[in-house]
Amino acid sequence: MDVLLARKELTEKPKKVQLDKLIEQLKEAGEKIFYFDKDNSHKDMMALVDTLEAEGFNVYFREVRYGLADDEYMYEVHAL
Repeated sequence: MDVLLARKELTEKPKKVQLDKLIEQLKEAGEKIFYFDKDNSHKDMMALVDTLEAEGFNVYFREVRYGLADDEYMYEVHAL
């Protein structure tokens, strides 16, 4: 499964990353906070959370609003 990491600039395109790569990073670090782009579907984000929990991580998931418009948000996933 591929997910899109959050953009650093509003005009940039989000970068794709495979879920396997994220799991490898988590296993090395033990815990990590990831920010994902709003272009990911909520369904994909829930699948990501379920996958990480199945791998044995505790996961905290939320939407982070950084502006007043409806489309100014990103997803935050904190995995321990």
